Amino acid sequence: MTKPPNPTETPHGAVLVVDDHAVARESVADVLRHVGHQATACSSGAEALALLRNGSFDVVVTDLQMPGMSGLDLIREIERLRHRVQVLMVTAHASVETAVQAMRHGAFDYLEKPYDVDRLEASVARAMQRKHLQSNVEAVESSAEGAAPTMIGSSTAMQSLRERIARIAATDETVLIQGESGVGKEMIAQTLHALSGRRTGPMVSLNCPVLSEQLTESELFGHCRGAFTGADADRVGRFELADSGSLLLDEVTEINLGLQAKLLRVLQERAFERVGSSVSQRVDVRVMATTNRDLNGEVTAGRFREDLYYRLAVVPIQAPPLRERGEDVLELTEHFLSQASQRLGRERLTLDAAARDLFLSHRWPGNVRELHNVVTRACVLADGPSVSADLVRPWLRRDSMDGADAAATEATTLPIGSSLAEVERRMILATLARFDGHRQKTAEALGIGVRTLSGKLRSYGVAPGEKDLSSRAA
Repeated sequence: MTKPPNPTETPHGAVLVVDDHAVARESVADVLRHVGHQATACSSGAEALALLRNGSFDVVVTDLQMPGMSGLDLIREIERLRHRVQVLMVTAHASVETAVQAMRHGAFDYLEKPYDVDRLEASVARAMQRKHLQSNVEAVESSAEGAAPTMIGSSTAMQSLRERIARIAATDETVLIQGESGVGKEMIAQTLHALSGRRTGPMVSLNCPVLSEQLTESELFGHCRGAFTGADADRVGRFELADSGSLLLDEVTEINLGLQAKLLRVLQERAFERVGSSVSQRVDVRVMATTNRDLNGEVTAGRFREDLYYRLAVVPIQAPPLRERGEDVLELTEHFLSQASQRLGRERLTLDAAARDLFLSHRWPGNVRELHNVVTRACVLADGPSVSADLVRPWLRRDSMDGADAAATEATTLPIGSSLAEVERRMILATLARFDGHRQKTAEALGIGVRTLSGKLRSYGVAPGEKDLSSRAA
């Protein structure tokens, strides 16, 4: 049985120290060994990657300036290879720009030489704690006992989300999960329950938008026989069913103001009465709620009680939209391709290069749910062993693409009978949009000279430096 993580613990683990200066790397390694970590030292990025392939490390501490592969190059390679380690950069050449680049590629912290020993120890301890929190989440996700769906994604946004989930799960506090439709809010709630001390208790959900006010009240609190027309027998409500476990109120903003007041009382007193009864019942339930709306805006508009908002938002979680998760799109696509291929009994499909580019540039307004549907449809309809951009492009909403993709879509969906001049015009403009107005790259891609390209663009009325070409390509 996986124990819920304890945020106060400072775990020890395996640290890889990378520095071409022998005295410096041994100094860092000695400091870390002194506080209980297993520290291994090496002199180059290439050697570090070999050790990461063959060994198991929790944290990497790397110098920035090294011959051959720099520390920043090493961080990029660790990100590309998806090694599940936390990275700290130690350097005598500190700069804001380098720090931002390091963080963008997954670095956990950034320290200057000569480093402060206390700060080094504290940074490694925090990185180690974050690694162990993430490992706890992954362990529960992969265990049958946890029964939580797998949270796919290696992006910084998903790493932060996993860490936050692990910390919150160790408590019994009420959680408000906010995010756009399709981002996986229910999955977050299920993972919170699976990681918590309540995981052996029930996980009960109520989809608030699908029920009338009377039915919602009955579903939440239960009712007694004869309480209203059609109440032919006693009914146990969701709060009672979730006793000793967790209750998820999905899209809680759909509950009307009258019922919100009753829900507030339950959250305050942990007691309720069934509809038609005056007998109070006490429950031990952790409440989680989801919404795809701006709750502050709903409160301001008078559609949601402010006091209930503060009761629900004790610990808020913001689920990131898919467009902010970078190459998680491709990880999720591979996962969905594998699932759908297995379910349909066909050979595993792959994305071709153009489809990968299209998936990465699409904004996915429907988030993970939209991606799942597109991949499933592709697995049903694809003729060969790969999924092409031409197959999936018509299924993607044009208003969610950037100008380049919208133009490319238009260029490939010309009506029958279009003149060669019109085909050429659209293809040139679509290619120019793809390269963000860069004429040299556009000319090379089209196999023509820059002067020839410029002459054609003048005839189309395109000004030098113009980049937004989506309307012109239409």
